[in-house]
Order: sequence, then C-alpha cells, then structure tokens
Amino acid sequence: MAKMWAGRTDGHTDQIADDFNSSIHFDSRMYRQDITGSMAHAAMLAACQIITEAEADTLMTGLEGILADIESGALPIDMTCEDIHMFVEQILTERLGDVGKKLHTARSRNDQVALDIRMYLRDEIDEIISLVRDLIEALTDQAEANAATIMPGYTHLQRAQPITFGHHLMAYAMMLLRDIDRLKDCNRRMNLSPIGCCALAGTTYNTDRRFEAQKLGFDGIVLNSLDGVSDRDFAVEFMSACALMMMHLSRFSEEIILWSSWEFKFMELSDAYTTGSSIMPQKKNPDMAELIRGKTGRVYGDLIALLTTLKGIPLAYNKDMQEDKERIFDCVDTVKMCLAVAAPMVATMKAIPENMVKAARGGFINATDLADYLVKKGLPFRTAYKISGQIVAHCIRSREVLETLPLETYRTFSDLFEEDLYDEISLTTCVEKRISEGGTSVGSVREQIRFVRKALEGD
Repeated sequence: MAKMWAGRTDGHTDQIADDFNSSIHFDSRMYRQDITGSMAHAAMLAACQIITEAEADTLMTGLEGILADIESGALPIDMTCEDIHMFVEQILTERLGDVGKKLHTARSRNDQVALDIRMYLRDEIDEIISLVRDLIEALTDQAEANAATIMPGYTHLQRAQPITFGHHLMAYAMMLLRDIDRLKDCNRRMNLSPIGCCALAGTTYNTDRRFEAQKLGFDGIVLNSLDGVSDRDFAVEFMSACALMMMHLSRFSEEIILWSSWEFKFMELSDAYTTGSSIMPQKKNPDMAELIRGKTGRVYGDLIALLTTLKGIPLAYNKDMQEDKERIFDCVDTVKMCLAVAAPMVATMKAIPENMVKAARGGFINATDLADYLVKKGLPFRTAYKISGQIVAHCIRSREVLETLPLETYRTFSDLFEEDLYDEISLTTCVEKRISEGGTSVGSVREQIRFVRKALEGD
C-alpha cells in the first residue's frame, strides 16, 4: 500500500523497513489524545476561516465517530499503518473523502505527536497522583494506629535511638508528598501546546495557536517552533520525578522485606501480597515488595534510555525521537502498577509491637539518653559519652540491659546516678522527650499526621 506521504518517493517501502519504521503497535494507546487534538485543530481552522464551518463540523463528526468506534471495538486499529496519526487520518479520509484530507492543513506529524504525548502525560500524571495519594493515606492510617509503637531507629542498619513505628512511616509519607509536588510542577511546565509549530518553522497560514491550546486545556503555547517539536525535556522531567518516587518506594520495600523476615519480625504482610515456595512449605515471601524494588531499576533504565536518545540529536525532529514513546509508556505503566499494589499492601500489613520493643530494649538505643542524664547533672557531654559507652560495654559483657542494671553498678561508674535514672532512660520517656518539631514523640507524630491529612485535603 502506498503511504499517505507518497510524492517525493513512490511511497512503497520494503516490508522489513515498514516493520522497523512503524510505531503504531505502541503509540496506538494515544488514539484518544490524537483524535481530541484533531477535533480542536478542525475547530481552529474554521475559526480562522482556513476551512468552512460546515467542513469543520463534518470533520468533527467524523472524528467523534472514529473515537466511538475504536472504544466500542467496532473499529480495530490497523497495525499495518505507520502510526496512530496516519491511521486516524486514513480512516477519516475513507469515510469523508476529500474533506478528510483537509484536516492536516497547518500542522505536521511532528507537532501532532508532541501534542499527543503532552496530553497523554497530563492525563497520566493525574492518575499517578491519585495512586500516590492512596499510598500516603494507607501510610498515614498505619502511622496513626502505631503512633506510640516503640521500635529501634537505625543508622548504618545498627540500632541507634528509640522511635515510633508511626514516626518511621510518616517519613515516607513526607517523601511521597514531595513526589506529588514534583509531578505537579512538571505538569505546570509541560502544559504548553506545541500544535501549530508544524514540522519545525511554523506555517504560512494565519492560524490561532492559542485558540487551539485553550480548547485542549493548555495554559499557553510553546513560543519557539523548533523547541516545540524537537525537545522532550518535559518527558525527561516526568520520568525523573517517577525515578525519584520509585527510589522512595524501593527503600520502603527494602524495609518491608527486612521487617517481615524472621530475623526482624517487626510486621507481617497479608497473605494477599505474599507468595509461597514451590518446595519449602514454611515460606511466606514478600514478592510484591521485592518486585517494586526490582522494577525501580526498570524506571531508571527508561529515564537513562531517553536521555541517551536525546543527547546527540540536532534540531529539529529526527526519527530517533520515535524511541521516546516506548520508554515513556513503560515508565508510566510500571509506576502505576507499583503504586497500585503498594497502597493495599501497606494498608493490610500488621505491626508486631512486642517484637519491635524487644529489639529496642536489646540494642542499648537509650545510651544517648543515659549520657544526656549525666549532662543534666553537670558533666561535660564528652565525659558523659565516655561513661555511657563504658556502661554499655559492661552490659554487653554481663548480658544485661540499661533499664535493669542495678543502681549500685551504675554508681561504680559515677556517683551522679540516682534513682530517677530509670525513668529518664525508659524507652517511653526517651521517645516522649523528643519534643522538637518533627521528632518522634507521640504528639509530634500526630501533628505530622494532621499536616499530611490537611495537605491531601488541599489537593
């Protein structure tokens, strides 16, 4: 079949070249954006008297029919077409004759595809933000239920200081709020229309690009036609935001994997989000968390692939840029899938407080508070730090913990120790004393929860 771009050549290409050149098997998912954009373009052409109102009405009716037929299944997309843009134009011309051929006036596939991708990502960002919100709500609900559940906080994966499980979960809620902000900020820069840039230099027709942009819900237009068709920085920025979000999901997944192991056993995942072993009947594997961790690398790969594709391309459009869509689509699909499974996985997981507090007691994580006790009694911090370290070493040798070490033993290290010591170094006191804003006290955690819930309400 001769191509719609036949003219300079005879329009006949070898089958292997057709298959290599074709993008319809992946860009067909943008049919709705392509048709919606074409309807706005027809309306603009009529408003500028480039075509008649009757012709515009015919075009829009024809496009509405194609959209309805695709969505109902009455019109299967022909995968032998070069791309979704040519498929829609071909069907429109078959149905309307010469009027259908007028739709492509004052535009190019270059600005058309740039438009479709921006519209597609704009829609997907809204969906992704909704999924992130679901995950934040699940984290916040769990944090509220565990605002006073004491666990060890870690640095270097070594037990460091007592915190609450709610405090730990709210750290991820804060990270995900920033991820939402990044997606919104990306959307703000992306929401400019490239349509009307044409192939690269604009058009000789007296068009109204702003009319078309407004029809499609854009905040304005791309002001340089070369820029409008040749850059995909908006897609790179979107994928960068996704990569950051996946990094957060991956870190949290790693902790879930650790926490649900027998070595920690701080929490248990619902059976609905685990799998078993084919030969080891005792196993309950955190496969969903592991897959999120693994798929993070996939999103990183999509981002790096697009950056690498773009880095050596001179202005304006080059066919290399066809490689953007598969990377963009894979990034979108992967992120949405991970978020969709993460929210219910978090919502249904169960903390095991007794194991958390047992680990907290066994890690000497109140040693800093022991030193602070001596500082309040008048010792310089470094002296107090050394004494506390010596006491911890003694406890390790004698298999004791700070909370139960006899007072007479404490007094062999310093006569400043009194009976009030035990209240000062209890894990509950250690947590509740962290009253600085953003700290791990129960009141602070609840304030963080209020902040996040208010932020979600304000969206």
